[in-house]
Amino acid sequence: MYADETLHTRVKPFAQLRLIAVIALFAIGALIAQTHNALAHEVTPAIVSLSFGEEDSYQIKLEGNFEAMLAKIGADHEDTDDAPGASLYNALRQLPPGQLEPRFRDFASDFLPHLGLSFDGQAATPSIDAVDIPPVGDVELARQSVVTLSGRVPAGAQTLQWAFPEAVGASVLRIERPGEDVQAQFFAAGARSDSIAIGSADQRSWIAKAVDYGWIGFTHILPKGADHILFVLGLFLLSTRWPPLLWQVTAFTVAHSITLALGLYGVVSISPAIVEPLIALSIVYVGIENVFTQRLHAWRTAIVFAFGLLHGLGFAGILSEIGLPRGDFVLGLVAFNIGVELGQLAVIAIAFVLVWTFINKPWYRGRIVIPASLAIAAIGAFWFAERVGLLG
Repeated sequence: MYADETLHTRVKPFAQLRLIAVIALFAIGALIAQTHNALAHEVTPAIVSLSFGEEDSYQIKLEGNFEAMLAKIGADHEDTDDAPGASLYNALRQLPPGQLEPRFRDFASDFLPHLGLSFDGQAATPSIDAVDIPPVGDVELARQSVVTLSGRVPAGAQTLQWAFPEAVGASVLRIERPGEDVQAQFFAAGARSDSIAIGSADQRSWIAKAVDYGWIGFTHILPKGADHILFVLGLFLLSTRWPPLLWQVTAFTVAHSITLALGLYGVVSISPAIVEPLIALSIVYVGIENVFTQRLHAWRTAIVFAFGLLHGLGFAGILSEIGLPRGDFVLGLVAFNIGVELGQLAVIAIAFVLVWTFINKPWYRGRIVIPASLAIAAIGAFWFAERVGLLG
């Protein structure tokens, strides 16, 4: 009977919309893959290190994507041809340091008064000490430059506040005090901090710190972790039942927690040039296995655990840049991993909502699972070729 029926007669109109949504979801994923840069774990927030010196002086080292700032497309941009300011951004990436620096200094004259640093509510405008821009390298990768700023803390000031202009993007503020752990805090674009005591360590509650690191972990999956999203979708497509899915996702989380901790402690250190292509191959594997396997085998969880060890080395990059103070190491690590787990579960929940109408249909595997899995494998193969330099 089904052989003579069309998809239109078998699927109700509402279900057709869901089918179109599923197809569109993977089509969008394919488009993202075409423009996704070679390092999926690149840190997008600007890293701002603030330290205090003698005679009430302070120094700021701001590391970020200067070209993105100048093109006014923000630090969290997607490097696509149709992104606002993309043509200017692409042109700026090809400028040598000697030509980019004067353009950044001109931009900084307007940018610094709106930097968002204040002491006891009094706005502070630091001056530029130095600009360090790396030579032009692979223009497909974002260039991370550093500007060193300095100024003086107003006499008697007890607190500071921080905000990064919304148009520039998110930031991580690292406060370095002599003899103390680095205090690190993540700020979304345009978000302003509470008052931070200048002379003492981080006084925030453990709940506030946990929420901070948990949010970083969540956003590293949604929306920034395109490769992790595809890996989790690959797990979902083979088995849509929650118990085996949760076992796989939990195994993945436990595994990447192990290598993330080892990477942060410096016990394990593998070049991203090795880790990133292998992560891409893990995506290829789950996609291909879904095509040739119709049920969940016992070895799947073990393989997912092994791939989780690999992905954990990728996660270590962002926390290494932000920094985990010794006193908050366990708290930050656990909160970050909880955020990652919630991000993965959110991906599965979204996918389930899109396909639940079709799961028990006789054509579900042939029309949804296999094409989607092939698309995932193709995207992973594209990323692998890109990351090993096969695409020029």
